[in-house]
Amino acid sequence: MKKTILYVDDEPINLRLFALNLKRDFNVLTAESAAQGLEKLNTNEDICVVISDMRMPEMNGLEFIMKARTDRSDIKYYILTGYDITYEIAEALANGVINEYFSKPFEARRIIEVINREIESK
Repeated sequence: MKKTILYVDDEPINLRLFALNLKRDFNVLTAESAAQGLEKLNTNEDICVVISDMRMPEMNGLEFIMKARTDRSDIKYYILTGYDITYEIAEALANGVINEYFSKPFEARRIIEVINREIESK
């Protein structure tokens, strides 16, 4: 049975590309905002991985993850960004808020490998 992952990004094209590239390996849910992401987390107990874009309106990826971790600390969290690693992301990595960060354009194979490795070590 495929594991369920949630990808949060405010750009619909990124959501479609991500889902198309990872749907063979995972059941991919998507959300167009942090608020919609939190809603999906509350209604889908099967989600075991969350990947969030960093720069989104209203709430950035780390703010979203901090909120999500309040109720769902059992999930593995990742940031996907089109920008270089920032101090904020480096600190989140060092403190275990996120497991890793990925760069855009993303490499589907690397994301699949990292997620599978993390899920197996759970």
